[in-house]
Amino acid sequence: MNELFGALGYLIPLALLFLLFASGVRIVTEYQNGVVFRLGRFVGLKRAGFRWLIPFIERMVIIDLRTVARDVPPQDVITKDNVSVKVNAVVYFRVIQADKAVLQVEDYLYATSQIAQTTLRAILGQVELDELLSQRERINHELQQVLDARTDPWGVKVSNVEVKHIDLPVEMQRAIARQAEAERERRAKIIAAEGEAQAAEKLAQAADVLSRNPSTLQLRYLQTLVEITGGGNHTILPIPLDLIRAFGAVAAQPPRPEPSRRDSGEEDEDALPGAGLS
Repeated sequence: MNELFGALGYLIPLALLFLLFASGVRIVTEYQNGVVFRLGRFVGLKRAGFRWLIPFIERMVIIDLRTVARDVPPQDVITKDNVSVKVNAVVYFRVIQADKAVLQVEDYLYATSQIAQTTLRAILGQVELDELLSQRERINHELQQVLDARTDPWGVKVSNVEVKHIDLPVEMQRAIARQAEAERERRAKIIAAEGEAQAAEKLAQAADVLSRNPSTLQLRYLQTLVEITGGGNHTILPIPLDLIRAFGAVAAQPPRPEPSRRDSGEEDEDALPGAGLS
């Protein structure tokens, strides 16, 4: 009995020491950092690997260093030109200084999400609707810079901000559709006018070339007749171009002036027999 009690006297302290040692064991993974406090005071960081803390004296807070993607809930924003829209976004950030993320802010995830919402409303309220729709990259870059500057004291690095969806009112959607339709019609009219101008220029050049050699006009005339008769059964009465030119020359001559009544009367008197006899 005495030997049994003696053995238990050794085993119990060893078991207590083992439990005490095991209670201080911590495993820090590669993507984590541990912020260690000793009796409530910050004493340092623990990197990845096997770590041991003094039980009941030291405490460690594990901080994840991986990039976090957080959705920004839809925000009611009034743009610079007084258009009410709903905008939501996504923020990508990560902790680069674990000690600041624990010591400087209570909950860095919640704080970053809230400051992202307020920054989104503030930045988008300074731009017009056309800029919000057409200059998305510039706005995203500006949001990222502002958020990164505000979260830097917390040891948080904002790597990217993306505006995901812009919900426009129905009336504004109709107005934008009408504007786009009017723009397309304007472009179509400009293209048609440019085509007419180019066609007129080419026709003028062709007429100049044809006027230099009359035989080319005759060949073009015959080619036109061939094209007309090629589409089906047609009866064509060709008219010589010389006849057309003759009619054109006659029509182009100015009309002869008619003699006045006074002149005609004098001519009649001169024509009477015995005129000029005394």
